[in-house]
Amino acid sequence: MASNSKMVSIFLFILVTFLSTKALAQCEDETNNPCNNKSKALPLKIIGIAAILITSIIGVCLPLITRSIPALSPDRSLFVIVKAFASGIILATGFMHVLPDSFDMLRSSCLADNPWHKFPFTGFVAMLSAIFTLMVDSMATSMYTSKNNAIAAEGGEVVTRDQEMAAVCGGAMHFHGHNHGHQKGAIGQQLLRYRVVAMVLELGIVVHSIVIGLGVGASNDVCTIKPLVAALCFHQMFEGMGLGGCILQAEYKTVKKAAMVFFFSITTPFGIALGIALSKTYKENSPSSLITVGLLNASSAGLLIYMALVDLLAADFMGSKLQGSMKLQIKSYVAVLLGAGGMSLMAKWA
Repeated sequence: MASNSKMVSIFLFILVTFLSTKALAQCEDETNNPCNNKSKALPLKIIGIAAILITSIIGVCLPLITRSIPALSPDRSLFVIVKAFASGIILATGFMHVLPDSFDMLRSSCLADNPWHKFPFTGFVAMLSAIFTLMVDSMATSMYTSKNNAIAAEGGEVVTRDQEMAAVCGGAMHFHGHNHGHQKGAIGQQLLRYRVVAMVLELGIVVHSIVIGLGVGASNDVCTIKPLVAALCFHQMFEGMGLGGCILQAEYKTVKKAAMVFFFSITTPFGIALGIALSKTYKENSPSSLITVGLLNASSAGLLIYMALVDLLAADFMGSKLQGSMKLQIKSYVAVLLGAGGMSLMAKWA
């Protein structure tokens, strides 16, 4: 009886060792995948860099170029609807693309059971990221407001009037009225909010764009690169439209606008190029890569979800323009659902 028990124990030990070795081999080596072809994957990646760069530039520049079209100026209803559509895309990016990827990576069988399978790190990091984003959002707004108030106090009426004229001439906001003292302050505060929102949103998009590009560049799977590049082109274009609308409302100077457009457009192609350069050492299924990229995705997801819900959707839907028109609210909700639904559909490929 003891002999049989010992034999069973040895058999189980061998079986567990074999399965563990097989799982480890799958985590560290993907050469058995018939779609892996480094020589064929490289041209696809180079084409992907060019295609994603062009579509990113088109997407982020579109709102800036169309500002000369009266129907698409920021104070018109069509601009509000288009921005709602783009906000839905950013929301779906966080929920349907970045967050699930983080869950998959941090729950991977390639990671140790303790602690990665014992605690929901993705949700925890996403929650901390949303709170941290709130802190940055709030503190940056307070800092810029204090600075702006100090300048206004020193310059008096001249400074405030200059701010009003800059906002009106720049196309950020148009209004007609006689109570200028109150309206001038409101415009200054709104511009400050737009600028903080644009900067924080750009930060979140840049982080997750590099992570996406890194994964594409490091992969040699020809079967997934083709649909992934096509999906990323649409993803970058529509996400760029959302960011471009925020940049337009922020009324930055030309140099700062160009810098923000440049960094958004270049991050995913840069990530792909970095992945190609690190393809010999970077293994997407290695524990260190899974943990690093998984945590970065979780933090990006928290930031994007917060920005989409609080600074973009809630700010617009609770604003005076949408609150004053139920018809415009319904159109904007439809636009949000279309944007979120379209981006969710893309989760099948990317």
